[in-house]
Amino acid sequence: MSNPEMNLRMRRFRAVDGGACRLTRFVVAICLLACGSSSATAFARGTASFPCSDNDKDCAAKAAKDHVVTTLKFWNGAFAKPVEARVGSAPPELVQFLRLQNIKDGFPNKPRAAPIAPAFLRYLRAAIAELPDTVKRSLSGRLAGIHLIDDLGGTGFTDMVFDDRSNAAAGFVVLDAAVLNAHTANSWASWKDNRPFKAQPGFRMAVRIEEDREDNRKNAIQYILLHELGHVLAINEKVHPPWNLEPKEITSIADFPFARLSWAIEGDRYATKFDASFPQRKDLVFYLGARLKADQMLATYDSLERTNFPSLYAATSPGDDFAEAFASYVHTVLMKKPYQIRIYRDGRIVKTVQSCWEQARCAEKRKLLERILAGP
Repeated sequence: MSNPEMNLRMRRFRAVDGGACRLTRFVVAICLLACGSSSATAFARGTASFPCSDNDKDCAAKAAKDHVVTTLKFWNGAFAKPVEARVGSAPPELVQFLRLQNIKDGFPNKPRAAPIAPAFLRYLRAAIAELPDTVKRSLSGRLAGIHLIDDLGGTGFTDMVFDDRSNAAAGFVVLDAAVLNAHTANSWASWKDNRPFKAQPGFRMAVRIEEDREDNRKNAIQYILLHELGHVLAINEKVHPPWNLEPKEITSIADFPFARLSWAIEGDRYATKFDASFPQRKDLVFYLGARLKADQMLATYDSLERTNFPSLYAATSPGDDFAEAFASYVHTVLMKKPYQIRIYRDGRIVKTVQSCWEQARCAEKRKLLERILAGP
């Protein structure tokens, strides 16, 4: 895997292509947060022009840097609310920021605020409310909000919020409403984990993260959200290198207890300690087109089980390693839900992969997760 792809937006859960992220067009009602931003009125009236052209990456990078949505004061009003109440349609400042990020990263998607149907809002709030109390306590002072977007270019996105001294203090989450509307839990998990593999006759993979009676949209939202909340939780924990720094800017991976269990820095890229025995990882991508063939599924998962990564997606970057570990640990250990991958060849199961949290290969990562969720 080349370095630009390895480090591309590690905080963005890009498990989809652009065409999969579009809903039927709605008349969008823009909801503003009570956040004290002086630019809110201009955005709401449409008087604030977009600062960059669609192909000007340098302009977008400059405009996104120190954007108002990355400041703690923009989100101050959110922290007075319960965690499950910090949800809504994306405010216009956030829409602008996400569009700038897409231009900077070379994605064609043009995010727009998503309307929230009452039923969908119930699903989202229930997904949060059902999380273990230890998770909600860990996030209460760190989660600035969860906001919905159409045409994000990925399932979800998380970014840091900084205080007046430029210290990372919290994070916000953005979810793509189209993706969340399109799948139940098991169909989403199967679709996502098939992304790195080019289809071939006779080969398929099915992923089960819910019992049949619980295989619904609410639980799809919950698992996707857990991954993004893992990114938020990592902001104040120094478990992996900050995603806004390049590998060459990191003094030592040893400074990050979780990342050092799996990762190393080689020049200007991240490598894993398992690359020699995990040859498929260099071609493991969940975006911009599959590189592995479906007949490589079995060998790829055999290789995965010789590592301490909880999923294939975890092996793509240090940040996603932690987010995937957090999501699958909360899901399977704290919430006692299933996680099973079945690989089929000509209709016959040739491999079954279970959660790694009861296995020796993930024991050290489990200890760190338990310590982080236990709090001070």
